[in-house]
Amino acid sequence: MLRKAFPLLSIAIFASMLGVGLIVPLLPLYAKDMGASGTELGIIFAGYGVANSVATPIMGRLSDRYGRKLFLSIGLMGYALLSLGYAWASSVPQLTLVRLAQGLAGAMILPIAMAYVGDISPRGEEGKWTGYANAAFFSGYGVGPLLGGVLTDHFGMNAAFFSMGGLCFVAFWVTLILLPDIKERKTTGASGFSFKEMGASRMVRGLFSYRLVQAVGRGCLLTFLPVFAAAAAGLSPTMVGILVSFDLMFTTLLAVPAGRIVDRFDRKAVIITGSVMYLVFLALIPVTNNFWLQMLICIPRGVGGAIATAGASALTVVEGRKFGMGTTTAITMMAMSIGLALGPLISGVIDDFAGINAVFYFGGAAVLLGTAFFTWFTR
Repeated sequence: MLRKAFPLLSIAIFASMLGVGLIVPLLPLYAKDMGASGTELGIIFAGYGVANSVATPIMGRLSDRYGRKLFLSIGLMGYALLSLGYAWASSVPQLTLVRLAQGLAGAMILPIAMAYVGDISPRGEEGKWTGYANAAFFSGYGVGPLLGGVLTDHFGMNAAFFSMGGLCFVAFWVTLILLPDIKERKTTGASGFSFKEMGASRMVRGLFSYRLVQAVGRGCLLTFLPVFAAAAAGLSPTMVGILVSFDLMFTTLLAVPAGRIVDRFDRKAVIITGSVMYLVFLALIPVTNNFWLQMLICIPRGVGGAIATAGASALTVVEGRKFGMGTTTAITMMAMSIGLALGPLISGVIDDFAGINAVFYFGGAAVLLGTAFFTWFTR
């Protein structure tokens, strides 16, 4: 099952995230062209996280009961159709509506795919296989911004939106036709545990708080790095795409070795160390206002992000064997969605009242807070 399902699952993850990554550096610029303020830009990005955080735990629990393939296929088709919505949107409210709908579809993609990986991962190798899955995720997400920037420069933004739809449509057919469904899962608590019982687990609470506040910082980065790079350094959409792609692709290159590292060392210590590295070089963004310095600080930020993510992913699989893989994965993904909603929203207000530099200082402080919560809960 592992060797048959994993390559197909990786293709689906890569194709869908490549499609989504296409619009990462473009959406802030697209919204700004519509006249969106910093606060409105935050609301647009927050729409995805709000819808996703509501739907994710429901979809995760249902996938524990009825299998992963159905929900994964529906989510990919939803992403494909919603790409047309970006081209259709001509105002801030319409763009926010599209983001809300995409958040619902997204609740059936990454959380379900990661739960599938957890199902088929051998014991003691959780970091290794979630590392491979993270590599597929970040490589698609990383190549996408570069491709999106090039497409926009040469053919306009609608070309990027339609390309996203085509890639997600391919991922849908790969999943529907080739990916085997899971009939008997390795989880021991697929439906016998309540969310209240999960909340009593110190590790689940630690992972939830860490994922939530880390996502606040990442939300600040993804939303305002393209705006900062275009305004402070005067970069074109292609150069902005290169910068965002490099940031994500460096994390991709480290995903597999980071997964192997967390299988050999204390996972909690790895998460704390990686988080501290990430927050320091997130907060340094405002003092590096040219392209090459921005590229340089991507390297230690990528190292920190890769090892922290690998540690959290591996610990989530371990907890998933107790409470149900889909349910546990969904809870941690819900935390990320809430953070990705709060991060842009709060950052938009900070941008309007204190300037864009303060956004990145806030992001670093948020990651520090999440690391402290994780350390406290899992002490």
